[in-house]
Amino acid sequence: MPKNRVLSTRVLLICAAVGVATGLVSAGAGYLSIIVSAGAPVLYGLVLGSHVLPGIVAQSLLRVPGVALITHVLAALVSTAFAPAWVLRYIGTALLIGVIQEGITAIGRYRYWGLGRFMISAVIVGVLLAVPISFAADIDKFEPWAFVLYLVMFIAGPVAWTFIGVRIGSALRRAGVVTRV
Repeated sequence: MPKNRVLSTRVLLICAAVGVATGLVSAGAGYLSIIVSAGAPVLYGLVLGSHVLPGIVAQSLLRVPGVALITHVLAALVSTAFAPAWVLRYIGTALLIGVIQEGITAIGRYRYWGLGRFMISAVIVGVLLAVPISFAADIDKFEPWAFVLYLVMFIAGPVAWTFIGVRIGSALRRAGVVTRV
């Protein structure tokens, strides 16, 4: 992509479409997280991991700089329409994950789009989410097996959702959603 090139209207519209679809998933995950936190808190990382979808789908589909962050913010705005009380949670998570996904891709100068690159960002997201949330959830009170499972789910969640997101983005690319950007 040439320097100083702005994102095209086509790219922004695709980001918006992906943002709406994944924002609905995030809104559902937000409500599901209440149930999971109360009933099976060790699985919370699996639900929270769904928040990687906007950027992963956008990046694997479009393969241009900036789309992860833009799509995350749009998805967060859609999610807040369904859960306005969580506006700061959705926006904060979108910015954190979007910046991580863009940062990892920028390190490769936006040239490497393999699954491994996406998985690196998923693991980093999992670790960065697990640490503060584990303090808030007071996981020291968990049994040792539950403590370990809780932390493992924070890695497994983003990794699993990243794999799903890459598959979605790749399928959309093969279907011809992006002919040129």
